[in-house]
Amino acid sequence: MSGPEGRSIEAFTGPSIGPSLEEGGQVTDDQPSTVTAPEVGGDPVGADDAPAVDAPANGRPPTAPSRSAGDHAADEDGADDHGADDHGADGGVAVRTVGLTKRFGDLFAVRDLSLEVPAGSVFGLIGPNGAGKSTTLSILASVLTPTSGTARVAGCDPVTDARGVRKRVGYMPDVLGVYDNLSVQEYLEFFAAAYSLPRSAWKGLVDGLLELVGLEVKRTAMVESLSRGMKQRLALARALVHDPEVLLLDEPASGLDPRARVELRGLLAELQSMGKTIVISSHILSEMEEMCSHIAIMEAGRLLAVGSPKEIGAQAQMAVGRKVVVHLAGGEVRNFTVADEDEQRMLLRRLVVDDGLDVVEFRVEGSGLEDVFMQVTEGTLQ
Repeated sequence: MSGPEGRSIEAFTGPSIGPSLEEGGQVTDDQPSTVTAPEVGGDPVGADDAPAVDAPANGRPPTAPSRSAGDHAADEDGADDHGADDHGADGGVAVRTVGLTKRFGDLFAVRDLSLEVPAGSVFGLIGPNGAGKSTTLSILASVLTPTSGTARVAGCDPVTDARGVRKRVGYMPDVLGVYDNLSVQEYLEFFAAAYSLPRSAWKGLVDGLLELVGLEVKRTAMVESLSRGMKQRLALARALVHDPEVLLLDEPASGLDPRARVELRGLLAELQSMGKTIVISSHILSEMEEMCSHIAIMEAGRLLAVGSPKEIGAQAQMAVGRKVVVHLAGGEVRNFTVADEDEQRMLLRRLVVDDGLDVVEFRVEGSGLEDVFMQVTEGTLQ
């Protein structure tokens, strides 16, 4: 199977099993490799139990506890805690939250959030600092436990089935998790081991990922030598190691130069064409409007608006009216506010027919995402 431009994506079809650890950390050609995330049981996963995909401060890979023989048997048999029908898109919805709330003391980082992310969509979370975007993504990735409410990601509950979520989700936090003392190839091989992919699949996997993110020539370069934009691409490749159904990307364009942002936008479009569901947070509203099929606007932990960029623009216009800018012959500019298209037509008829004015330009202003964002948010800090 090939992706756009003939790129092979066979490398992304390795065993779809989550983070685990072999006894003694031995890697062989016949068994899945293992170095990874903490064991996930039935207890809720808190902030201190984040997956091992985030690098520690000293930049060295962590040492994790070994797994039980029962876990090995389940992986070797391809078994899950749930049947196959329990996973994947739920009626065409890849991510669903109902009344999701996260509280830190008296602060509500997320408050009563209910939304649905269609499978195969590029879904943008936008909002000012402190809106709750990063907290929401951390909950969906099973890194944080919600105070109340429920969530399902690719058919799995992040609280009761964190292992299932981590098998099916690629999470790229806003703080890059990279090990500076590894080469680019070693970095990806480490995470291939963390996801128990057999050593025989590593070469094809690494080749495919580096081609996808455009880092082929950096294969032997040390991670610490990469620019921020290259590290962002490497972090995205790491999130794709286990061929996830859903990608959770927290501010992936943060700190990138204009060229790198354009390349990232093209890469996300390519991933969507491969069938991935992408949930992305960003402050770059013009680019979000361009690449997202759906948008959710958040502020102070609350959901203010959700829908396609066009639908949200129409909702905002219904609430505050359409701003019409009229340019007359001679350079005069007049501004009007109308409720809908009927009033817009009546205004044009009145200006031209009734008032006899020479109208040079007649246009509706303020329907872009940035304008809608300014209309529905209040700049509230918490």
